[in-house]
Amino acid sequence: MNKPLVRKLRCAVYTRKSSEEGLEQEFNSLDAQREACEAYIASQRSEGWVPVRDHYDDGGISGGTLERPALQRLLADIEEGLIDVVVVYKIDRLSRSLMDFSKLVEVFDRNDVTFVSITQSFNTTTSMGRLTLNILLSFAQFEREVTAERIRDKFAASRAKGIFMGGVPPLGYDVQSRKLIVNEAAAANVRYIFQRFSEVGSGTTILRELAQRGITTRQGKPITKGFLYRLLNNRAYIGEAVHKGKSYPGEHDAIIDQDVWDAVRTILKESPRVRANRSRANTPALLKGMLWGADGAAFSPTHTRKNGKLYRYYVSQTLLRHGAGSCTVGRVSAAEIEGTVVDQLRAVFRQPEIIVGAWKSGVKHARGMTEAQARDALTSLDPMWDELFPAEQARIVQLLVDRIVIGSAGLDVRLRVDGLGALVRELQAPELEAAA
Repeated sequence: MNKPLVRKLRCAVYTRKSSEEGLEQEFNSLDAQREACEAYIASQRSEGWVPVRDHYDDGGISGGTLERPALQRLLADIEEGLIDVVVVYKIDRLSRSLMDFSKLVEVFDRNDVTFVSITQSFNTTTSMGRLTLNILLSFAQFEREVTAERIRDKFAASRAKGIFMGGVPPLGYDVQSRKLIVNEAAAANVRYIFQRFSEVGSGTTILRELAQRGITTRQGKPITKGFLYRLLNNRAYIGEAVHKGKSYPGEHDAIIDQDVWDAVRTILKESPRVRANRSRANTPALLKGMLWGADGAAFSPTHTRKNGKLYRYYVSQTLLRHGAGSCTVGRVSAAEIEGTVVDQLRAVFRQPEIIVGAWKSGVKHARGMTEAQARDALTSLDPMWDELFPAEQARIVQLLVDRIVIGSAGLDVRLRVDGLGALVRELQAPELEAAA
């Protein structure tokens, strides 16, 4: 009597370990899983089971994802029709997620592949086997979620004790033996940022100063506005540890004094628009938007304080972007250049050709205006200039000046002729109304 033919079933052993601990040993957890699975395959030799040569081992990779190199290689071989049976030590070695495992079962069914766990006996081709599989997977997922909750609780308890729990340390600190240690060089930059912000209350101004000083992030990148405000709100700098909105005394030393921290908090409670308006009011820029370098780059107003005294400047964008030596004139004193421009304007008010040009421009809109009236209007502006409010001075300069080009040879002030005419009409408006 002839024996029935037994079809050969190619068996692939898949092993996995979540952590890398112990993988360097000569005989590790992956080897133990493989040995047990190969022994089970050998016991099924009469059924035609034979192991494939390839090893599918994922060491140090969580079962919470399908993005595992060996698993992806196993699935590719299944799609190629190279495997008939997948053998694992326990089903959670293949996946701890019920949803992920259902995706794997779909791949197995589509390619007529049987899944076997050698320590949990069931057959995925039967309804009872599928029920057993879902029950076991539900417990595996429950175990994974409980483990995650336990880790979160441990993390929260450690933060409540002020313990640093990893991650990128704040600027100004280094990590030694899992503790935050003050880095004095970087801490000095942090103190400067807090102190300057408590004085000027403007993030834009601080960023400009940081760029000029070459102060960067830990990675050497320029400090952005988002990074700046995260730094100003980081309670680690006053020696606290924060977890989910709650603060606890930290193990590390504070970098910022409480009074400086409170001053910054008071400023940050205000609207950014209010702070910006106050900053502009405290540091008027008479030539804002009108000053340009010989290379075509604009000059922006900035300021600093030393010993309680305010020093204002105009700085070239070329200098800010490319550093010292990138342009012939990179920074000028605001008081000096504004005084020079105002002196030139006062001299312009007395020049006959300018008076005639202003009269011709103004008479187009005020036909009763005479050249003498135009002259009287411009010459009257000179003695009363110092009596005007800064805002009014700035408005007049904006009205008269089109562009100021600054170079190594001096200033080139370009006027608006139509602006002179408009100014004359404003100054002569009461007299023109009376004459009418």
